[in-house]
Amino acid sequence: MASPLLGEFVGTFILILLGDGVVAGVLLKRSKGENAGWLALTSGWAFAVFAGVFTAIASGSSDAHLNPAVTLSAAVATGDFSKLVPYSLAQLAGAFLGAVVVWIHYLPHWALTDDKNLKLGTFCTIPAIRHTGANLASEVIGTFVLTLVAGAIFSGRVATTGPVAGVGPLLVGCLVWGIGLSLGGTTGYAINPARDLGPRLAHALLPIAGKRDSDWGYAAIPVVGPLIGGALGGLVTAAVGF
Repeated sequence: MASPLLGEFVGTFILILLGDGVVAGVLLKRSKGENAGWLALTSGWAFAVFAGVFTAIASGSSDAHLNPAVTLSAAVATGDFSKLVPYSLAQLAGAFLGAVVVWIHYLPHWALTDDKNLKLGTFCTIPAIRHTGANLASEVIGTFVLTLVAGAIFSGRVATTGPVAGVGPLLVGCLVWGIGLSLGGTTGYAINPARDLGPRLAHALLPIAGKRDSDWGYAAIPVVGPLIGGALGGLVTAAVGF
């Protein structure tokens, strides 16, 4: 039953269930975590990442990308693009399902939350200041850091100096935590096309009480930006020789 595609699907499902779950807990009315703040959000996403990566590995994906930008980065670095489309589709499907389960989990809270932007922000990213160029640059930079440093964590050079393999997922979670704290305040750091697009589709399709439109005018930024950043990360990774 275990397979790479199943691993990418299940791992991304866990990523979004826990990641969007912490956002819902902080943003939605009458949640015990309401107004817990940015540190809670970034911490929750860090835990979501390493839980998702471990789950993906256990489910059959030794790659455990959970992110089309990471898959693209690996493809650019190695020249093997065979996994790009199937992995990306599995990741998108897992992200969509994760968002649906978050909606079910917090079902009574949607009607109690009047702010339509908070409801949308539970599913997908909304920039702090809407500026196409700056927002795109933020996503490119954040994803470049993600793919470059993740490549370093799992590189042969690092593995020969320390026991990286067993703690790799935890280190990637810490990396995403750092990106969120340092670079995430501008756009909400999607740094993952599936993380934003899958839940945005769920927001568009689900009967969420009092929701707004799904802001498709912004939706290209958290898809295109991470893909550019991932490709750049792959190029630098290959050039450096990770």
